[in-house]
Amino acid sequence: MKNNVNRTLSDDLMAKLDYKPYTSTEIGNPEIQRVAPKVHVSTGNDKVVDSIEDVVKATVKDGMTISFHHHFRNGDYVFNKVMRVIIDAGIKNLTLAPSSLTGVMNDMVIEAIKAGTITNITSSGMRGSLGDFVSHGGLKNPVIFRSHGNRARAIEHGDIKIDVAFLGVPNADKLGNANGMAGKAVFGSLGYALMDAQYADNVVLLTDNLVDYPNTPASIKQTQVDYVVQVDEVGDPDKIGSGATRFTKDPKELKIAGMVNDVITHSPYFKDGFSFQTGSGGAALAVTRYLREAMIANKITASFALGGITKPTTDLLKEGLVRRVMDVQDFDKGAADSMQSNPNQQEIDASWYADPDNKGAMVDQLDVAILSALEIDTKFNVNVMTGSDGVIRGAVGGHQDAATSKLTIISAPLVRGRIATIVPDVTTVVTPGDSIDVVVTEVGIAINPKRKDLIACLSNIPGVPVFTIEDLQKLAEKKVGTPKPLEFTDRTVAMVEYRDGSIIDEIKEVKD
Repeated sequence: MKNNVNRTLSDDLMAKLDYKPYTSTEIGNPEIQRVAPKVHVSTGNDKVVDSIEDVVKATVKDGMTISFHHHFRNGDYVFNKVMRVIIDAGIKNLTLAPSSLTGVMNDMVIEAIKAGTITNITSSGMRGSLGDFVSHGGLKNPVIFRSHGNRARAIEHGDIKIDVAFLGVPNADKLGNANGMAGKAVFGSLGYALMDAQYADNVVLLTDNLVDYPNTPASIKQTQVDYVVQVDEVGDPDKIGSGATRFTKDPKELKIAGMVNDVITHSPYFKDGFSFQTGSGGAALAVTRYLREAMIANKITASFALGGITKPTTDLLKEGLVRRVMDVQDFDKGAADSMQSNPNQQEIDASWYADPDNKGAMVDQLDVAILSALEIDTKFNVNVMTGSDGVIRGAVGGHQDAATSKLTIISAPLVRGRIATIVPDVTTVVTPGDSIDVVVTEVGIAINPKRKDLIACLSNIPGVPVFTIEDLQKLAEKKVGTPKPLEFTDRTVAMVEYRDGSIIDEIKEVKD
């Protein structure tokens, strides 16, 4: 069968997994019945257990679904500590359902797959050796990739039923009250882990900082927690934010950032009280700096900033240029520290952030979103998942979720090295073209022809050439030529859900 972005889907897998094909970005107003976790009633005054071995023995059985969060990023120690115990215990046939997988987890996941410990994975994304391993058929069953908002939806619906959540935290008390704002391995918002804490049947906190009871403010509460394990270290604070944020000096990235800023400031959405979400890459951080100057010059303040938060965004909050920061994840220590000191930086869970099936997600109130891409095609579809070689090397993240904003901008270079970014057809559709309004490259912009209102107001910005998306694709092709077509087998190694749970694309096994 084919879906509405013209992607061929496997009839047998769609039927076996009870999936529907992607049809539209419109979610509608369905009535949703949510699930609830199993509760093991506790009346004791201490939930601390002696070791990871003890808690794994008490909770994890063959065939279960286990989860972790990725707020420690590449500084995570918890995942490998827990998985080592689970593998050595001989437990089999687990579904791994983390909020995302980072590079520091790769070797352990591959070992667990080879041992038969992990047979299914659902995640926001994967990179490096694990992405290569899965892309070449290393996992028996297809990975299910979901956006952050869609993961929240799937947990709340029961599509993901978590048996045991292992949640690393930089502090906790003996009953499980915890936050991400104090301790050696501080990371700020616990936004993604809050879903697991609320819905998992068994919630295990791991911390290297056991503090006096009651520990407040409590992001995760004692009413949700079954066990607390004290370990030597939960994470490396120097690696939690490493690689996440960098100020660019690259002339191409700065040029793109300047054009993105021009698009925003010439749009009808740049007015007092507007809202925005930016990313954490070099060009995105440069946009934040340019936007700050424009806001000061025009005496404009933003009502809120959203998403993964960086220090440049919290600096805007401190200056009074942003009234509220709605924080689901912090990308650097500066943003994490700000959460502890500024009451206008609100921790939010992934459902509040972006679940399409609730009573009002923050992404639905976004005016402007600036997003990146590995590829964009002439239908404005975006790929953030697979590289030019067809290998999985990215994550859905909040890409689909934030693309629901009134003005969604994709910022990307025309080419990267000898690889075109603007292509006739993306390798993998992650975010549908109906969500994308403007593509910004270093040579100029392309406006989605469906947005005639934007064509009228953005076509005469000084220093910002306007092209059709087809023209940009031809320019990219002229620079780097036409690549040899990728070769895949018929086997599906991953399925990409849209944020409503329908299937927007499949990823096939790369031919050796």
